[in-house]
Amino acid sequence: MNIKTFLFVFILAATGCEESATETPIAPDQTPNDPVRGAIINSEKQSFGLDTLASGLSNPWGLAFLPDGRLLVTERTGAIRIIQHKQLTAERVQNVPAVYQNGQGGLLDIQVHPDYATNGWIYFSYSKAGAGGGGTALGRAKLQGTAFTEVQELFVGQPFSTSGQHFGSRIAFDGNGYVYLSTGDRGNPSNAQSLTNHWGKVIRLHDDGRVPSDNPFVGTASARPEIWSYGHRNVQGMIFDAATQTLWAHEHGPRGGDEVNRVERGKNYGWPVITFGINYDGSPITNETQRPGMEQPVRHWTPSIAPCGMTVVTSARYPQWRGNLLIGALAQRHLARVELDANGRYAREERLLNNFARVRCVAQSPDGYIHVATENPGLVLRMVPAN
Repeated sequence: MNIKTFLFVFILAATGCEESATETPIAPDQTPNDPVRGAIINSEKQSFGLDTLASGLSNPWGLAFLPDGRLLVTERTGAIRIIQHKQLTAERVQNVPAVYQNGQGGLLDIQVHPDYATNGWIYFSYSKAGAGGGGTALGRAKLQGTAFTEVQELFVGQPFSTSGQHFGSRIAFDGNGYVYLSTGDRGNPSNAQSLTNHWGKVIRLHDDGRVPSDNPFVGTASARPEIWSYGHRNVQGMIFDAATQTLWAHEHGPRGGDEVNRVERGKNYGWPVITFGINYDGSPITNETQRPGMEQPVRHWTPSIAPCGMTVVTSARYPQWRGNLLIGALAQRHLARVELDANGRYAREERLLNNFARVRCVAQSPDGYIHVATENPGLVLRMVPAN
C-alpha cells in the first residue's frame, strides 16, 4: 500500500469509526465553535441556553442523578466523578471495580435503579479483564458517602477477547423489574449472528442478575440464555420509553449505516448480513440491505454520525420536543433531535449544537432538564429552556 492509499484509508476510518477523534485535541478549558456560552440558542421548536456544570473531564461516558441532587459522571479511565451544586467536586467515588483499559474499553454507563429511593442500587457497565482478554460486564453497588459498598457483579459477557473494539454499552430499565445491557460485536462481525456468545447483543436480566425464564433463547441448545436480541454491531445508545413501552437503541455502522432500532424480543437486527454501511477502505460488506427475518432500522445515517447516548424527551420543560429522541453524535459533533410520527416511525430531525463537541451522553434529570456530556472538551452541560 503506498502512502497516498494509506492516508486515504486512514481518513475514511477516522471519519466513520465511532471512537476516532477527527478533530484537533482541545485543552480542557476551551470550548470550540461556541456560539452558546451566555447566549440563547434558537432552534426550530425550542429556544434554550446552556449551563456548564463541569469541565476538564476525561472521556465522560455516563450520567446518573441521585435524589440528593448529586450527579455522578463516569470517566472511561475508571473514575466516577461527583457534581454537586453545579460544581465538579475534587472527590471521586471509592471502591469502583478495576476496568480493562484497552481501546474503547473502560468504565462506561451508569444508571440508578428506578426504585433507588427504596433500595439504593446504582448500576454500572464496564470492561472487565480476565483470561483471554476482557469483555463487557454489569455491576451494581450502593453509595455510602463517596464510597461504593455491597459491590456485586451481575453479568460478565463471554467469551473474553483481546480486541479493543466494540464493548457497547448502555443500561436501561423497563420499570417491570428487568434491566437491559447492550454490547458490541468486539470487532468480530460474525459474533453478532451467533447465539453462542454475548457479543453484538442486547442482554435482558432480572434486576438482581438472574436470567428471566421467558427470555427468547432460554432452552435453545448452545444459546446464551441472557440474550434478548442479536445482530447488532455496537450499541452505545439505549433508552426505554415508558409511555410507549418501547426499548430504543442505536448502533454504530462502519463507514455509514448507523442505525436507530426498536429493540424487541428475539429479533435479529441483521449485522453484518444486512447493512447500509461499507468497510472503511471503501469495499462492500454485503450487497444486501434487507432480508426476510431481519429487522429494518427506524432511521439510518450515511455518512456516519457515530451516535452515542440517547434519551427520549418526556419533560414538560421542553413542550415542543416531547416524545422526540435526542441522540449524541461523535464524528459529526452535534445533538440530533429525531421526531417520530404517531406510529413510532421516523419523521424528520434537527441538528442542535452543531460542530460544538463530540457528544457522548444525553440524559434527562428527575427535575426534567436535559444534560449532555461531551468529550474533547470534557464537559457536562445542562440545557435550560428559554421559552
